[in-house]
Amino acid sequence: MWLGDMGDFWVFGYGSLIWRPGFAHIETRRARLHGFRRSLCVYSWVHRGTRERPGLVLGLDRGGSCIGLAFRVPGELRDEVVGYLRERELVTNVYLERMLAVRLENGDTVNAICYVVDREHEQYAGSLTTADAVAVVKGATGQSGINEDYVLSTLDHLEALGIRDHWLEEVGGMIGWRRNPTLRRRAPGDA
Repeated sequence: MWLGDMGDFWVFGYGSLIWRPGFAHIETRRARLHGFRRSLCVYSWVHRGTRERPGLVLGLDRGGSCIGLAFRVPGELRDEVVGYLRERELVTNVYLERMLAVRLENGDTVNAICYVVDREHEQYAGSLTTADAVAVVKGATGQSGINEDYVLSTLDHLEALGIRDHWLEEVGGMIGWRRNPTLRRRAPGDA
């Protein structure tokens, strides 16, 4: 994807980018992407599993909407940050890099770099039941660590931000995640 000379730009995070962006940014906003949902739909052969024992990681799959974080990056860091994101996200080319409109919490709409799952890629797991997802996640380990830790950390960070993902919470509950009763909750309509 060619980004051109666009000055400051935005990156949308919905999974590990929320809790470990790994790149410099000057602003972070809660944001919603319409037309895609957060899903454990990617077999991980590198970061959270291996080819012999795949794990599962999140992807943006078609349908619904996804609440995450939008990071504003200074234009002068474009080459550095885009290079970093491509090395991190496109390691097996299961994601497609896209510029998509996201709505920030203040109502503004911005275009952001998003990594959506390629449904034609051999690592696309499709829509799994919670039991099937748990069976893949449990026991899988890759270069970035234990697959269960990835799911639990994502849930902890989503919860701290007041973002609900009921399906992912169900998967997490089956591997030991529990909601933190001391965190302040957002109003029901916020998520």
